[in-house]
Order: sequence, then structure tokens, then C-alpha cells
Amino acid sequence: MPGIRFRQIQYRFVILALITMLLALSSGDRATLSIAGPNMSKDLGISPVELGWMFSAFAWAYVLAHIPAGWITDKLGAKVTILVGLTLWSIVTFLMSGVGWLAYPFLAMLALRFLLGVFESPVGPVAGRIIAAWFPSSERGIAGAIFNSAQYVSLVIFTPLMGFLDHRFGWEHIFTVMGVLGLAFAALWFITYFPPAVHPKVSPVELDYIRAGGALVDLGSTPANAAENAGPKWSDLAEIFRSRMLVGIFLAQYGISSITWFFVSWFPSYLVKARGFSVLDASLIATIPAIAGFIGGVATGFFSDWLLKRSGSLGVARKTPITIGLLMTMLIIGCNYTDSTALILALMSAAFFGKGFGSLGWTVVADTAPKEVVGLTGGVFNAIGNTAGIVTPVAIGYILAATGSFNGALLYVGLHGLLAIVSYWVVVGPIKRMVIRESAALPGGAPVPAE
Repeated sequence: MPGIRFRQIQYRFVILALITMLLALSSGDRATLSIAGPNMSKDLGISPVELGWMFSAFAWAYVLAHIPAGWITDKLGAKVTILVGLTLWSIVTFLMSGVGWLAYPFLAMLALRFLLGVFESPVGPVAGRIIAAWFPSSERGIAGAIFNSAQYVSLVIFTPLMGFLDHRFGWEHIFTVMGVLGLAFAALWFITYFPPAVHPKVSPVELDYIRAGGALVDLGSTPANAAENAGPKWSDLAEIFRSRMLVGIFLAQYGISSITWFFVSWFPSYLVKARGFSVLDASLIATIPAIAGFIGGVATGFFSDWLLKRSGSLGVARKTPITIGLLMTMLIIGCNYTDSTALILALMSAAFFGKGFGSLGWTVVADTAPKEVVGLTGGVFNAIGNTAGIVTPVAIGYILAATGSFNGALLYVGLHGLLAIVSYWVVVGPIKRMVIRESAALPGGAPVPAE
């Protein structure tokens, strides 16, 4: 009966909800500084350039730690990797509330933001691995899009919360509350997450369904081959970089991430300093583009999977929505040519919708990463993408210092959408799964590293 079948195959969506909440929390924690920044800078005498470096410190660590984090994810599995990382980054977030008591708050915040980047780095590789393990190819567009939409959910939920905490209690309490929420979620993760082959509640019907659709459900479930293929090999990293397809995907992610980093770093300051809003008002207004981004992010998954069924081509199904969305992100440049608050909000919302609609990167990684090193490939993907987090906040800080205006910053951000489009159509080529160790594959296409 259809009703019975629905009840039998629902646990992959529980797991999807869990990793979506995980990304929402991590995005909220990295965005704490964007809300606390204006009043914290005023209280502690921090300049725009120093604030730019504080934003960037997270990304330096995030980038440097990603490849090791991907290797650790493939070696230790998703559950342990996230449990440790989430606990540590929540403690670091809590400690940020005390930098005002120190003699050198700027240096203290640099160090803490760097540690935050290190401990958050496994989120992407873990998510790529989980999506590949739990979802058949025909559902990965939707799964990847819903997961990626967490960054917008984060802005909708946490930005008003952090704005209220800043307004009512002071910027310090943004960090204390977010740190406590993270520790609570670490406990939920420990209780709730299991890989598909050993999940205590998932049904054989669901396992068979997702396995038949190409999901890598047998990660860690074949002891006979475990000794030979106990985890990723560092030689696999060279193979990843020999793939023109993967390098093009990585380059495109840099362009997309540059847009993301503007919204999670300087966007609230843009509303406060360039458009005259209070911190509280800016935190509320910022949720409107975030809602648009969420709608775009979810819609693209359904659209992409529909295109896949209609065309049978991964290239058409993934590249088409990416192109449409990233063309829309360039509308952000139009904010330079109007003083109308309503029009600025409309342009930002359209750009954010487009960014969500064009953000299928994790779906593409799940489609293309070598089966033996999904985590490592995701680590490289996110590391290269998030070099934009090193460059973009600092570049905008210097643009502001040199010009006193956000006009150049919006042009800088908008053109990165064009970079990503060119990379997908000129560099990437056909989208298909890369094979690096054919002898290591199990019957049915499942790899064997431990979960």
C-alpha cells in the first residue's frame, strides 16, 4: 500500500533534516561577527580593515583545514567527526563573548575566529558523504538543494535572534547563546545520526530503494575489504586535481562562495553604514533576501531533478539552473544606481534568490566525486570555494577604506557570478562520476572506507 511504503522510506529525510540543521547552525556561528561587528567595533575601537581581517581569519582556517577534514571524514566517519568538531566550535563561539575583557581583543578574536574555521571545516565533507550515502541519484538534486538552503534558513532564524540579543543585552550575548545552542545540538547529533547500513530504524525497503538508485549505502559494511581499503590515500588527492571536470567545479565554487561571503560578512554593515538602518532593523531586513534565497535554493533541487528525468543528462540538469541563478546574482550591481530602499531590497532579494537557485555545488560533488574519497573531494571543493572567504571580506574592507563607498564592493561581488558560469560551461565539460580505483569498487558500485 502507498501509505505503508511512505512510512517505510522516510528516514533519509530525517537525516537530511539533521544535516540541514547542522549547516544552519554552523552558518549562524560564522555569521555572529557580522551582527556583533558594528557595536563591537564601536566599543572596542576596531577599524573596518581590522574587521575585514577578523571576518577573513575564519576563512583562512576553514580553507587550510578542509582537506585534512575531508580525509578525517573518510577515515573516521561522519558521526565522530561532527561530534568532536561541533563540540569544539561551540566552545570557541562561547569564548568570543569575553574578548572585551582582554588587553588585545582584536588579536584574541583573530585567534578564536581561526579556531572556529578549523573546527567547522568537516561540515561540508561530512554532508557530501551523507548525501552520497543516503540518497539515490534521482533525489540528490533535491537533497543537495535543501541542505544548501540551510545557509538561508540560518539567516532567517539566527539573524533576528542575534539582532535582538545585541539590541537587548549587548553584542557579547550573541556569542554566549549561540555557543550553548551548539552544545545542545551536539547531544542531538550523537543520539540521532547513524550511517544507512547500521541505522537502527531504517527499513530494508528503504535501503533497497536507495541502493538501487545509486546511493552508497554500504560505506563501512564490507569487512572483507576493509583492510585493503581502510580509507583515502593521499595519492588520491593528485588524481582529483588531474580531473579538468573537478577543477572546473572547484573554480566555480570560488565564484559562488564570494557572493555567499558578502552576505555573511559585510551585508549587515552595508545596510547600517550605506543605507542608514539600525543594527536591529538591519538584522530584520536581512531576513527578506534570505527568505528569497531559501526559496531559490529549494526550488533549484526540484527543477534540476525534473530536468534530469526529462533530459537524462546530468550536464543539462545541473548546469542549466546554475546558469540561470548566477545570472540573477549580478542584479546586486543595480543597487549602485538607486537610493530607493524598496528597489534595493527587491534587487538584493532577486540576487539572493539567484544565488540559491545557482547553488548546486554539493549535488554536483555527490554526482562526480570518486566513490572512495567523497569526503576528501568535498574537502577540496569547499577549501577552494572558501578561499573566497579569505579574499572577499578583506578586499571589501580595503575597497571601503579607499573609496568610502560600497559601490565597488557590489561590483566586485556581482562579477563573481559570471566567473562561475564561465567555469561550468568552458572548463567542467560532461558531468559524471570520476573513477580512480576501479578494483576497489564493490558490486553495485559502493566503496568501502569505514563510516
